[in-house]
Order: sequence, then C-alpha cells, then structure tokens
Amino acid sequence: MSNVLVELSNAMAAAAEKVGASTVMVNARRRMPATGIAYSVDLILTANHVVEREEGIIVTLSDGTEVPATLAGRDHGTDLALLRLERPLASPAETAQEAKVGQLVLALGRPSEAGIEASLGVVSVVGGPVHTRHGAIDKYIRTDTTPFPGFSGGPLADAEGRVVGLNTSGFGHGVAITIPAELAWNVAEQLAKHGSIRRGYLGVRSQGVEIPEAAQKALKREQTTGLLLIGVESGSPAEVAGLMVGDIIVAIDGQPIHDHDELFARLSGDVIDKSTPVEVLRGGQPQSINVKIGARQ
Repeated sequence: MSNVLVELSNAMAAAAEKVGASTVMVNARRRMPATGIAYSVDLILTANHVVEREEGIIVTLSDGTEVPATLAGRDHGTDLALLRLERPLASPAETAQEAKVGQLVLALGRPSEAGIEASLGVVSVVGGPVHTRHGAIDKYIRTDTTPFPGFSGGPLADAEGRVVGLNTSGFGHGVAITIPAELAWNVAEQLAKHGSIRRGYLGVRSQGVEIPEAAQKALKREQTTGLLLIGVESGSPAEVAGLMVGDIIVAIDGQPIHDHDELFARLSGDVIDKSTPVEVLRGGQPQSINVKIGARQ
C-alpha cells in the first residue's frame, strides 16, 4: 500500500531539486548574500533592493561556480533587477501558469554556499493591483511560507519545480510578497532591452468619483466609478489632446478605468508615444479623445 505522505514528500523534494538548479546566490550588498533566478543562460533576475552595488557583483551557480556579473537594469516600482553574467553558464528556470489560492508551493533561497533552503506553504492570496513606494504592481501573491533571511530574489515554485513567482521583502513593513512569474518575466524582458521600465504620462491630477445614473446609461455599460480630472498640467499630453478639468476618465484604449490603480496599470510602456483613445464623460456624455501618451521622467 502506498504512503501518500511519502509520495508528497518525495515530489516536493524533487521539485526543490529541479528549481534549485536555476536558483543562484547573489552577492551584491554589504550584509549577507541574497538569491536570484536564472532568467536565461546569461541573465539573473533578483530583487532590486538586494543589489546595493553595481560593481564587484558575484553570482554563485547551483554547482558552486562563481561568475562575475554586472547590472543590466533595475526597476524600483516592481523591486526587480536584472544581472548579466560574464559567462553564459546558468540553467534557465521553467515558469508555471497563474498561481491558485490553496496551491502547495515552495519558497527557495540560496543565501549561502551551503546550498538551497526551502520553506513549504500554500498560496493564501492572489490579489492586486497594489501600491508600492515607487509605483504599483498589477498583481501579487501572498503565501504562508517562511521568508528566511536571504530569500529575497528567490523563486516561489509549484509541486513540479516550476517558478510561480519571485519572492521579495523589499516593499517594506516587514511583509514578504511574491511577484507573479508572468509579471516578473515581462519586466526582465524590458530590462534586458532597455535597462529600465518606461511608464506612460498623461499629466493630470484626478480623484475617484461615482458616475451618475444618467451618465451610466449613456456609457451603455455597467460602470459606477471613474476619475474626475481636477488638474491638467500645462503642455502635458492631456492638455495638448484637449482633456479638460471636469472630464471624468472612464476608459483608456477600450479598457474601463474605475480607479487610480487601473489608470496606472493602463499607462504601461506599450502605449508610450502612441495615439491612444481616452474615453471621458463630458457634460454627462461619453467622448473619445485620442491622446499621444508621453513617457514619465
């Protein structure tokens, strides 16, 4: 008769071994090293807050090989940094689909030469967007795994050893969260290409408001909130396009805007320098105004 607990234990150990091959030690700060994940054979994704210096960075691979690395790019908004290895020796991680609440997961770290460390838990929350000190992230994962010292930058893995996300305690208040793999990998791609993340700029000040019932009927969709423009900067993309104080932004590029988090999410690098339709309520009636989105400095 098979022992289910032994089978589960063996499966989790195999998962840790698999993702451990792509889990590296990152020595880029004064105190103890942190962890990173092999994004490709020559690129390591880690937490931005653990990269305190841009020179003299050493990455230790799973087999103990030490490889010098340089900073390829960083993004304070998502607390992610990308390191480029001098030699392409890393074993890229395999990523998983979106995490599910209740899913068994492993948080892994390689904070010392002793090898990987692991903590078992379940996904407690999949939420977002959430504000950070330097911006916002569209989605986050929270688990009941233990974030041991040096785990920042390391992977959260599923029972098959695939990366579900990147763990970080860099958003403050002593709380560790996980940045979903899809978001982290998208940021890494942009950092590899540009060295930073471009974010859109409208040049407005706004506040959330409820949409009157008559205006909701004019929109011909169920949307109860939008963003009332209370200020438009001189010379900004919004002013040039004709947006006015008193307009209520209700959608960008066909996607409804209910609050500031959604506005921030829609102003991604993909819309910069593009003529993008911004739907507003003006005098209670919907209008679509094309705005050439600028780049935030």
